[in-house]
Amino acid sequence: MREKLRVAAYAVCVRDGQILLARSPAADGTPEWVLPGGGMDHGEDPYDTVRRELLEETGYRIEVTGLLGIDSLRQRIVSGTPLSRATDHHGVRIIYTGEIVGGQLTHEVNGSTDMAAWHDLDAVPDLRHVRLVDVALRLWRERPAAGRFAEEQS
Repeated sequence: MREKLRVAAYAVCVRDGQILLARSPAADGTPEWVLPGGGMDHGEDPYDTVRRELLEETGYRIEVTGLLGIDSLRQRIVSGTPLSRATDHHGVRIIYTGEIVGGQLTHEVNGSTDMAAWHDLDAVPDLRHVRLVDVALRLWRERPAAGRFAEEQS
């Protein structure tokens, strides 16, 4: 089985009771809402990653205002073709808080997302969204000192 590690940085940007999210196609092509952010380039600092990715996906420049925590997700991904190998994927996601300091809302062109939008915090549970949005909002609301929840610690 092939092993793959992906380190990424994301930002929770909340203002006036709304959260900024980006839309990305799921594996089946159905759009789902994600946190703005993405994978680190080799040699890039996660702080720079989150600012670059947020600008690319939303058009906004942010000031990173805090570190909420780190989420780790490991999953086995099985390819649909008989000749390709399964992948043991490990995602490490660094989650920051951010404040918009410039730019204007725009949609990414030819990227991993196709649009960005502000959503009422109360509406998020009804949106089709990835698990990381829930994790990040819980970190944002509860602010655990260790940057993760007691039930996740080993």
